Amino acid sequence: MRAVSSFKTPGPATGIRFAFGTLTVLPVQVTRWDRDAARAGMLCAPLAGLVVGLCAAAAGGALLLLGAGPLLAALASAAVPAVLTRGLHLDGLADTADGLGSGKPAEDALRIMKQSDIGPFGVITLVFVLLTQVAAAYELYGSGGWARGAVAVALAAVVARLALTLASRTGVPAARPDGLGATVASTVSPAAAATATLLTLAACAGAGALFGPYAAARHALAAVAALVAAHLLLRHCVRRFGGVTGDVFGAVAETAATTALVALTLG
Repeated sequence: MRAVSSFKTPGPATGIRFAFGTLTVLPVQVTRWDRDAARAGMLCAPLAGLVVGLCAAAAGGALLLLGAGPLLAALASAAVPAVLTRGLHLDGLADTADGLGSGKPAEDALRIMKQSDIGPFGVITLVFVLLTQVAAAYELYGSGGWARGAVAVALAAVVARLALTLASRTGVPAARPDGLGATVASTVSPAAAATATLLTLAACAGAGALFGPYAAARHALAAVAALVAAHLLLRHCVRRFGGVTGDVFGAVAETAATTALVALTLG
């Protein structure tokens, strides 16, 4: 529910409400809907990702502890983030794929992305991304046990939302004058984005350190790889559409999450 915004500097609570209210289905009321609140909210996006990731990891770990195999655990870990976001990021991924795959000028591509149906490019992209996520989580649960799998799933969710923070940084324009993309585009300063990145990477390394020094470096590098992949997609979308939209944000998040999971299966 959107409330009339005030012009006071938003506090941490406002940012948390904005992040959870826009990026999850959790019953959190968004008390402000303006660019200052959006800035605070996008800086809190990794925190929302942590909650989503912990829920996904808990679902996978619970199934393993109950005697299910790693495939069911992987399916649950992929399904929970979709449920907790109403599938908005996956929908954005599909719409972005349709827009990019259309080969049409930016205005026409944006119109295609705004349609309610999903075209062939979107369907194919969704299938392969979800299969990749499940396959990577299956391998992580199967070879590393529930703890390594759970940490990987949580890390992927956090880094996916950090990618949204970076996509909101100054200099990245909005492709449309309205919508979530226009609200959050260019709200996060480079310094704030860099700080959020360093803190998140440190947290990823710390989580990996539970399994040894090499794992700490591997988890941090997986997060970096995810952010690089997300940045490449973001740059292509900005060049192709003239800026970002809510759909592009969803595509960036899913790209980062998938890349992180795949990277953690390597080495």
